[in-house]
Amino acid sequence: MSKKHPEQAEKPDYKDVLQQLQVELVKLQNHIIKHGDKILILFEGRDAGGKDGTIKRIIQHLSPREIRVVALGKPSDRDNSTWYFQRYTAHLPAAQELVLFNRSWYNRAGVERVMGFCSDNEYHEFIETVSHYEQLLVRSGIKLLKYYLDISKGEQKKRLAQRQQDPLKQWKISPIDKEAQKHWQAYSEARNIMFARTHHLSAPWTIVKADDKKLARINLIKDLLFRLDYKGKNEALVLPDADIVFSYEESYLHNGMIAP
Repeated sequence: MSKKHPEQAEKPDYKDVLQQLQVELVKLQNHIIKHGDKILILFEGRDAGGKDGTIKRIIQHLSPREIRVVALGKPSDRDNSTWYFQRYTAHLPAAQELVLFNRSWYNRAGVERVMGFCSDNEYHEFIETVSHYEQLLVRSGIKLLKYYLDISKGEQKKRLAQRQQDPLKQWKISPIDKEAQKHWQAYSEARNIMFARTHHLSAPWTIVKADDKKLARINLIKDLLFRLDYKGKNEALVLPDADIVFSYEESYLHNGMIAP
């Protein structure tokens, strides 16, 4: 049997670290319930960016009564006749709740914009008002975190191909997937505008480099634990890798920190 390289031997085991972080998540949820906190976390990113897998690990050992995952489908005719934020507002957290949005109102800045599912007027109205909406949420007492899982074009191509071949992931396949690579540049441009117009002090964007799924999951969980208050926090454990999780800056669009 071949011996491990010394550096490999010292590398923390993914499952062990994940389990330790999930213990911290239980501590966090206990704190949220005890103090009546309202936590809202948005997960955005390209198709196959790893949102589902990350959310699964976050909620795995938490009480289902005080946690909700919101993954809204295509809007109905009625939804389209209402204020854009109305169907999302109905799912906001109450006291003692942690709510995770697997895609959010930022659909309008990404998929809807690129694929032509909204008008120019609807898009510009969204871009002009979304920061005000988020500021209202924060002022109401909701703690809001916004994560964007960023992957390279080559990694997305590989994951979408694997999705096609895996019989257990057929539910993930959609017509939008088939357009993802074709419209890669348009999605990049839409993403860049979204960051520039919606990164603000009340709800800044946090970028997660997600080509390595396991590192992305671990460090995103560390970051959210680092940002939220709770009793008994293991400060050394929850410090994220700043090369993997970092706050948005425009320069990162040009220096390779964010995939072009």
